[in-house]
Amino acid sequence: MTDSASATRRYVLETPDTVVRRLPDIGKLMIIGKRNGVTHERIGPVEHVEDDGAFLVCRGQDHDSRLDPRLVATVVIDTSSVMQEQVYPRLDFNGADGEPVFSIVGFGGLEPFETALAGLATEVDPVERPKAERTERADVATDDPGLAPLNAALASAETIVIAFDQPGFSQRWSGVVPKVSPAMGFINVMTSDFHLHLLGGTVSRWQEEATEDEVVLVAYGKDEHPTGLTLRAKTAAAFRLAN
Repeated sequence: MTDSASATRRYVLETPDTVVRRLPDIGKLMIIGKRNGVTHERIGPVEHVEDDGAFLVCRGQDHDSRLDPRLVATVVIDTSSVMQEQVYPRLDFNGADGEPVFSIVGFGGLEPFETALAGLATEVDPVERPKAERTERADVATDDPGLAPLNAALASAETIVIAFDQPGFSQRWSGVVPKVSPAMGFINVMTSDFHLHLLGGTVSRWQEEATEDEVVLVAYGKDEHPTGLTLRAKTAAAFRLAN
């Protein structure tokens, strides 16, 4: 690190793929994709990073993320997040629009995070940035279209896949939905290794697509474009509430 290591917000002056390859050294972390009202998070250590053409694939018991560093314009280190006296350091891999293509949050505190990134050239962000204020959101409506297939999957107890795909980012989780929790304006599905936070009102409809092996539900937004969120199961029954 440079002498600016104590700053809470720094730009990394190395290529994005160089930073991604340091992720296994951070330990337990969260890989985050967030766009179009959908936040998809996987939690656990990255065991290794593989090359797959132009993509980098983060592998581990709780990770199979596909990341495209070519779409990343800047990499930002942010160590300003503190909860219950522990720092949750963050890496934002931002695109040309200034929004993250994907992000990383370390769960082991500041020391392993800084150790993993040691030696990378950085510079302090010269702009004073105010802390984001928490937005007050309306409760999730009981008839929100985003709820229906998740509640059905909960009731069916069948294994499903919750996937999120955006330019430069692809990530999925497979398992049995343990609980669907509308709270703070979001529809939430959370396990020890996975969080889905779906903003209420995001989904206008689900389009069902069948293949030889599975049924796929594609979430469409109010603009009638796919949000990037899909649900998959072996049969359509996983997403249909019993009468």
